Amino acid sequence: MIRSVVRGTGSALPRRIMKNADFEGMVETSDEWIAQRTGIRQRYIAADDETTASLGEAAARAALKNAGLTPDDIDLIVLATSTPNNTFPATAVEIQQRLGMRHGFAFDMQAVCSGFVYAMTTADLYIRGGAARRVLVIGSETFSRLLDWTDRSTCVLFGDGAGALVLEAGEGQGTIADRGVLASSLRSDGSHREKLYVDGGPSTTGTVGHLRMEGREVFKHAVGMITDVIEATFTQAGITADDLDWFVPHQANKRIIDASAKKLGIADEKVVVTVDLHGNTSAASVPLALSIAVADGRIKPGDLVLLEAMGGGFTWGAVLIRW
Repeated sequence: MIRSVVRGTGSALPRRIMKNADFEGMVETSDEWIAQRTGIRQRYIAADDETTASLGEAAARAALKNAGLTPDDIDLIVLATSTPNNTFPATAVEIQQRLGMRHGFAFDMQAVCSGFVYAMTTADLYIRGGAARRVLVIGSETFSRLLDWTDRSTCVLFGDGAGALVLEAGEGQGTIADRGVLASSLRSDGSHREKLYVDGGPSTTGTVGHLRMEGREVFKHAVGMITDVIEATFTQAGITADDLDWFVPHQANKRIIDASAKKLGIADEKVVVTVDLHGNTSAASVPLALSIAVADGRIKPGDLVLLEAMGGGFTWGAVLIRW
């Protein structure tokens, strides 16, 4: 059978690092308050000349280099983002142009923080269906553009960045030993829309708007929803948490990550955590964490890796990969 195998990973971050202490003159908060409640120590903030497209392009080029491929080898680009450069065209098309691609096709996917997991699942379906052989999957965000910098409950949480990977069609035997995407589970529930949303848009206010969040409500639902899709993914693959080598969760809040791992029975030493370095980068969160864990040698060929994310909507999902 056809499997979607990871060939390479890459990432890109803005030049500017913003530490927790930098907020102390802006809103009523402190480094200790932020770190204790979220695990975040710093985040990267995009300058005017750094955009979702430019960061996405840089991450894509890094992933292609890591894979030993060029843009000519790619059939499809799927970009997960909630902060596109323009309302239209899709920012994926701009990245396609920036890479010098004159073939294939590209589109954006919007599932907020779950976007990369949704994009991975979509790319896998295109590959297994025979519509593409190699897919560039990117998560790129400039969430700083959506923040209300006077709202201490949200402005300290988010950052900017991009991560990417290349998926390629490979042959498998249909067993858990195959390399590539082995199982996935996606969910959404629009009844939770008001708990995490942006209060603007072309069809309503004609403005970009600001991010609004009921933090306690999001936290309350997060662990249960995350474990729901992960257990469904385990059932599909016929495995348990003990079989995992690495758990790469959405990097939103260290307490959510710890509570989810504990509920699932995943050992702390198997959890990849980068929220302290990047903050919540929405759809870029999972590929950024993946890229770091691959680059530093933690994730190795043959490892069984679980990706997970939850975002506004609510949307949530999980993907299981044999590296």
